[in-house]
Amino acid sequence: MKQYWPNEQGTKLNNEVANLFLKTKKKFQYNLSNKTNSYLYIDILNNSSKSHLFNITLKEIEILILDIVEIDLKIKHIQLLNQKILYNLIQKILKHFISILNYNSHKVFKLDQYKISYNYLKIILLEHRLLLENLLIYLIFGSSIINQQTFVFNNINTPKEHVSILLENLIITASNLVIFILIENFQSLSKTAYFLIKYKLCNKNYLSNRSLALFKNYLIWQNLIYLYINQPKAIYSARYKIWLISSNGLIARYIYISRLDDFPKLSRIQLVFLFFIEAQDILIPQIEKICLILGRVILYISINVIVNSAIFLIRTLIKKLYKTS
Repeated sequence: MKQYWPNEQGTKLNNEVANLFLKTKKKFQYNLSNKTNSYLYIDILNNSSKSHLFNITLKEIEILILDIVEIDLKIKHIQLLNQKILYNLIQKILKHFISILNYNSHKVFKLDQYKISYNYLKIILLEHRLLLENLLIYLIFGSSIINQQTFVFNNINTPKEHVSILLENLIITASNLVIFILIENFQSLSKTAYFLIKYKLCNKNYLSNRSLALFKNYLIWQNLIYLYINQPKAIYSARYKIWLISSNGLIARYIYISRLDDFPKLSRIQLVFLFFIEAQDILIPQIEKICLILGRVILYISINVIVNSAIFLIRTLIKKLYKTS
């Protein structure tokens, strides 16, 4: 029997939130390696460090919820300040993570310094409401406050699993942002490697400068392709990519969600790419049909030419043989 998330504030909602956090925390004991073809910045961490970072992230999310409840922040304020709330959450996770390492936090750049120039941040900033806002509403106010048009199911009948995957996605994405800031803080690959090795954070696959360089280059190209091709296509298709913690490792899935509000946020370049993608989807099947018809016509003509040539040749041979005889 499918279980649904509480639709209003109260003891039932508080208990569900506590159970969800406990259930999610237990998953951090799993193998947390990336099982997809996409790269994550947290791939550079070993399993122990990744689990440690996830625990910190979950703890900071819990503190954030308590703070919002304590100051009695209304839904309209959450919607208005969502990007700022996300920014503060990332900075607190980063500060918490670094403080445990006894690393000089003054050396770490702040998130806003990367806003303009990095494709990965452009991706996150375009999706910040999907990443955080809906989850905060579920955890603090219940499912009845969620816009009816946002998801494919009735908001009153929101499955518990749906809220769980939104929380896991936030944990993984927020942790990924933290490592993104740390990596970009270092001005050379050797300093990055030194930091990761010194504090015993590094995945053994990225111990050398060459492997780190390849890793960063893959991420640069991946973010570029996602920003200008995959993200516009996902918005057009009303889909959102989420990250989950499975028993075998980190996996990615798409969920259907209304993204009409994201269309005006697309840049001209993204819209141009989207136009070409959709034009391609329309034209390629038509071109394939034309090529198939042309292929059949050419094959038919070729067969007729070969058959007629063969008949002509046979007749010519027969005539020559007849004359000879």
